[in-house]
Amino acid sequence: MKLYQTVAVLLIFPAALLLQGKSKKPAVPEVFAQAKSIYVEAVDGQEFDQNVNAADRIAIADVRDALSKWKRYALVTSRSDADIVIVLQKGRAENGDGEMTPRRGQLPGGAGQPGGIGPDEQIGAGPDLHEDLFEVCRVKGNGGLSAPLWQESMPNGLNGPKVILLEQFEEAVDKAYPPAATSAAKSQKP
Repeated sequence: MKLYQTVAVLLIFPAALLLQGKSKKPAVPEVFAQAKSIYVEAVDGQEFDQNVNAADRIAIADVRDALSKWKRYALVTSRSDADIVIVLQKGRAENGDGEMTPRRGQLPGGAGQPGGIGPDEQIGAGPDLHEDLFEVCRVKGNGGLSAPLWQESMPNGLNGPKVILLEQFEEAVDKAYPPAATSAAKSQKP
């Protein structure tokens, strides 16, 4: 009897997996196709907030520059005017006092420049390092943000001028909702 049950499970399980695979929701929500405006901020606040880490402010500027080249969404200057919001944070390492500090290569300037950290200098190492974070959220009616609709992280993913995490987002959105199809759909509306 157990042999028949085992055989039945082995036959039904792969079929269930196939059915489940076909009913998956798309990895890129439709809100990205419908959105017209975008805003960029750090986890800790806006670009010009003095309480926001300098590395995060630089990352915001780099992401805004890259977004302006993509031209899919209009950049806006306040969250309340945006359909979607990119929320980012540069990776940090603990400095020994339990506080988070930017990692090597994430401060303005380079070796020999004020505030710069050279490529051979280390700030933290090992498991305390955190990756750069890139999230895209929707603006809710109360002005707050939804849970992330799209999220990725990786070491140095927010380094400009080629912001890899933004490029991954662009590729995912353009693949799911090609720009030509989006433009044609907009022009057919009355």
